[in-house]
Amino acid sequence: MDALTQARPPRRQLLSAPFVRAMLAGHSALGIAFAALIYIVCFSGAVLVFLNDWQRWEQPDTPLLVAVTPEQVNSALATIHAQARGEGSAHDIYLAGPGPTNPRFAGYYHDDDTGVEGERFLDAEGYLDAPIEAPWSEFIAELHTSLHLPRTWGLLIVGLTGVALLSSLISGVLSHPRVFKDAFAFRWGGSRRLGEADLHNRIGVWGLPFHVAVSLTGALLGLSTLIIGLLAFAAYDGNSEKAFAAILGPMAGADRSPAPLPDLAAMIRQVQAQAPTAQFVSANIKEIGTAGQIVHLGMKVPGYLPMANMYYFDGAGRFLGDGGLETGTVGQQVLGALQPLHFGWFGGVPVRLAYGLLGLALTYIAYNGVTIWLVRRREKGRPAPQLEKIWPALGWSQPLAFGITAGASLILGDAPLLAIYGAAVAATLTVALMAGSGAVVARLLRLASAAVLLAVAAVHMAVWMGQVTDPMAHWINAALVAGAVVIALPVLTRAPRQG
Repeated sequence: MDALTQARPPRRQLLSAPFVRAMLAGHSALGIAFAALIYIVCFSGAVLVFLNDWQRWEQPDTPLLVAVTPEQVNSALATIHAQARGEGSAHDIYLAGPGPTNPRFAGYYHDDDTGVEGERFLDAEGYLDAPIEAPWSEFIAELHTSLHLPRTWGLLIVGLTGVALLSSLISGVLSHPRVFKDAFAFRWGGSRRLGEADLHNRIGVWGLPFHVAVSLTGALLGLSTLIIGLLAFAAYDGNSEKAFAAILGPMAGADRSPAPLPDLAAMIRQVQAQAPTAQFVSANIKEIGTAGQIVHLGMKVPGYLPMANMYYFDGAGRFLGDGGLETGTVGQQVLGALQPLHFGWFGGVPVRLAYGLLGLALTYIAYNGVTIWLVRRREKGRPAPQLEKIWPALGWSQPLAFGITAGASLILGDAPLLAIYGAAVAATLTVALMAGSGAVVARLLRLASAAVLLAVAAVHMAVWMGQVTDPMAHWINAALVAGAVVIALPVLTRAPRQG
């Protein structure tokens, strides 16, 4: 028996050694090529999970509502329309109702011809309250979705970054055949590179379903314009208008003769007659007050993943169909799930907290991967001393720059946030080049980031002292203080180390 056991051929590995080496090389190449973009997109995405919470933090004195009645929606439409007409902007109007992710009622208006637009909060009766002013939240949203580039190009680059991240995740798994078997194995006490690699791999495995979901949905969202363009050529003979209408719903008609405002209350009740638990989410009215106006009514049935399903009506209240995002075809339901799955805007605060933590874990993987590569180069006798200083500077420049822009927005109001952000990042890179090592850079910028976060919380409390009616502001300030402690504590309690 022993002889037979010894003669048994070794078990063949599922993945050959050359294939694993190729995957590892591809994983490293992808990670290095897109490192900075992946890191910035991941970090800003982790922050953007709490977009509605940040908006409440920026204006913590606005009315909080649980829901609105159909009559209050009609009253809000009339109020916003009157405001828009007074400003010469009665063209398109959008109402956003209160809900679990954002308990505030808001109205937006825009005119393509005049370029005039406005945003106002509404009270419980649908009357105007304060103007909407959340410049920092808007700045972060634009950074994550388009990097503040021209929108088409920005979306494309972010989409390609999502593709690179997804490819890197897949190649990372394929390049480590034992990654699932070793999911809880750590080599403590050895070389720094092995310890960092273990942590990189373990976090990657533990959060793999999340990492794949957000990178895939991010790629699809970023490449949506390109996808619709391909759909137009493939299915509609190049007619992009028909392709957009197939996905986004019917467009307004050409008749611009005056007509009464649409009766949103009647439309809401019409939907609720078929789905009694449906809740009002939004109403988007194109070419309002004309015979060609069209209404896209967003209603959500609890238990479905999409943020809302769209129901289409003409100005006279005739039902034109729906988007099928909740109960339509597989393609329609996937389309409805993309945004909530990507940002975690479903399931309330626990889901957002989980998404935020997992988003930071993905950000760490992006950062840590380059750190491992730099350590490996140094161990092989090919150090890159300038990159060893620039990379931690870029990594810690983001929390520092985010904090500086948030503080500038609180103090200055209408501040040039993109210029301030760029200057902050440039300053960190300049300091890095003058520093002695990457370890010094990381320590300095960690402490600076912690100090800035504490300062932002203090400034917010000073600016809004005695005016806060939204408890979210206190939770956010507490989170900023906790974040500062988490960032600074390792620096204050451990000896310096590289990056």
